[in-house]
Amino acid sequence: MKRRFIIFLCLISMCFAANAQETERLMLSGTGNDKTVNWDFFCTAGANSGKWTTIPVPSNWELQGLGKYNYGFDKDTLRGKEQGLYKYKFAVPAGWKGKQINIVFEGSMTDTEVKINGKSAGPTHQGSFYVFKYDISRLLKSGDNLLEVKVSKHSANKSVNDAERKADFWIFGGIFRPVYLEALPKAH
Repeated sequence: MKRRFIIFLCLISMCFAANAQETERLMLSGTGNDKTVNWDFFCTAGANSGKWTTIPVPSNWELQGLGKYNYGFDKDTLRGKEQGLYKYKFAVPAGWKGKQINIVFEGSMTDTEVKINGKSAGPTHQGSFYVFKYDISRLLKSGDNLLEVKVSKHSANKSVNDAERKADFWIFGGIFRPVYLEALPKAH
């Protein structure tokens, strides 16, 4: 009896495994500071600002010679409040048609607005140290898609600045962790 039960469990497990669909991933950035992807970039103030260039993603723009360095205990009037504007073109694999596609940011400092093909992906994300994602399925088209990201070094939310920006460390701006698309099977 025990043997039949074990065989039954194995058969059931194999049936579920055969029907399981995995989440697929497409990296839009690199995976770390030793493996990056260049995106178009514009910094609104500070060093080397006011012109389009390229920047490795993930990275902080100050470490690429852009913007203004800030220390956590600087007076608010001395802080750089620049913004970084990013652009990147990408194509979605044809096999992803009919799937839910999310764009995932593993970390961005600080307020982050995301657009796909000129349309907002969702509300502005506030906070530096949190993974966030948007379902962008409805915004994608076949062929090239344009990702636009605006990162504000200084948050519009005072509580975020109080929690993340007043401390004994340097304050940076930018997309500092990987960005990728994930495709999930649509729920039936």
